[in-house]
Amino acid sequence: MAIKIFKNFFKGIFFGLFKGKRDVRLGFYGPPNSGKTSLANRICKDFTGEEMGSVSKVPHETRNVQFKEKVEISYKGKKMTFKMVDTPGIATKIDYEDFIKYKVKKNEAKTRAKEATQGIVESIKWLDDMDVVVIVLDATENPYNQVNITIIGNLVARKIPVLIVANKIDLKKANIKQIESAFPEYEVIGISAKYGKNLEEFYESIFKLSKKI
Repeated sequence: MAIKIFKNFFKGIFFGLFKGKRDVRLGFYGPPNSGKTSLANRICKDFTGEEMGSVSKVPHETRNVQFKEKVEISYKGKKMTFKMVDTPGIATKIDYEDFIKYKVKKNEAKTRAKEATQGIVESIKWLDDMDVVVIVLDATENPYNQVNITIIGNLVARKIPVLIVANKIDLKKANIKQIESAFPEYEVIGISAKYGKNLEEFYESIFKLSKKI
């Protein structure tokens, strides 16, 4: 009995020492073309010198979950290491004709639609592995829609810390207050991923959320 207690004691010390050493798994979620990959690219470029994925005006350019290990972010003398996970845009329905509007050929459009649908299913599964989630919304769009409600609902069910980012505040139609009104229980940070505007506030919030896990 004494030996067992002794082992458990040192086991507790061992895990206590290494608790928090694991990279924080940071997921980027949101509807298509909200700027998830643009934000992920901005962060990776600033701290690793490399971008994470390609960006396009065509919806669902990101159709597979992509991630980057060991992204060490420095903010006000503090450092944290993240595993960044960029996910395909969440949508309730994907029609191949949406791609044809962007002059994508029919066969390729159907392939993209199928890949995008599979990507969404994969994205939801990845939620089980997330420590912190950033929901990236287009500040020029109406936040009251089924897609955003679905994303929030999945996060609430899993009790994952959430930060909502109102992206594209560089545009005249941007309306951060509308997003704040739609999701009053969450912190909303207005940024421009394209120009790197207000990222300091973003990093501060991410550090605070990450310390709670």
